[in-house]
Amino acid sequence: MYNYYQKTKHHMNDFIIRKLNRDEMKTAIAWADKEGWNPGVHDEECFYNADPNGFFALLVNDKIVSIISAVKYDNNYGFIGFYIVDPEHRGKGYGIAIWQKAMEYLNGKVIGLDGVPEQVENYKKSGFVYAHRNITYKGISKTTSVVKQLKDLNSNDFSMIKNFDIKYMPDTRDSFLKCWLSQDDSHIIGIEENGKLRAYGKIRKCYEGYKIGPVFAETDELASSIFYGLQNKIPETSEFTIDIPEGNEFSLNMAKSCSMEYFFETARMYKGEIKKLPINNIYGITTYELG
Repeated sequence: MYNYYQKTKHHMNDFIIRKLNRDEMKTAIAWADKEGWNPGVHDEECFYNADPNGFFALLVNDKIVSIISAVKYDNNYGFIGFYIVDPEHRGKGYGIAIWQKAMEYLNGKVIGLDGVPEQVENYKKSGFVYAHRNITYKGISKTTSVVKQLKDLNSNDFSMIKNFDIKYMPDTRDSFLKCWLSQDDSHIIGIEENGKLRAYGKIRKCYEGYKIGPVFAETDELASSIFYGLQNKIPETSEFTIDIPEGNEFSLNMAKSCSMEYFFETARMYKGEIKKLPINNIYGITTYELG
């Protein structure tokens, strides 16, 4: 059985690594916001539901100084996120210690992460291989007419969305998805044809503005309808972002055509082999924190 508690002597300080509890997820979200990652205002519940055992804190003198998530998907995949050390405690080895705990927890699984570019070489030392960039674009929403018939979706559409979602993800993520589809201050829309889902996307309220993600679609035309349809769900001239895999040229050009500007980027990396994902049909990823 995995031991969540570890006490070790390091740099003349005792530290303890343990699971984050549900209430402490507020700390993880606040730290992510402080780093400029702009999480959703209600993300903590869905993130925690994805894997309540997969969030860790490193404490010194009962104070949290480092956090990380190592979320297990339903089968053979996991994702590392929320890897943050309090700026006052960086350079003391706490980041390495909690990183090792996350890797131990996901041992035996294929692992993904979105890392800042300057850490790519360090992640390679742990066996991760660079896949591609994910690029955040920021812009101002505009109300537009949408040609395709859009349908509002929610948790009642779980089975249909799950069967579509898995085409664009390395693994199923039922617990997360059930919460994600009923999250407050968010809108989910899709396009159905002949009783079959062909595209869907979500926009949610964040600490600053709104964020689109994911956008999965079978064609560029469908993706465009979802992209503009989601903007219609929020007040006009609202600030919003979308995180786009660099291999999807249509989505990158669509963002630029809306006068969206480059804001941030990460390096998507994997340890182990995942199935080949259809990047040309992934117009926006779900989150940087959970993949």
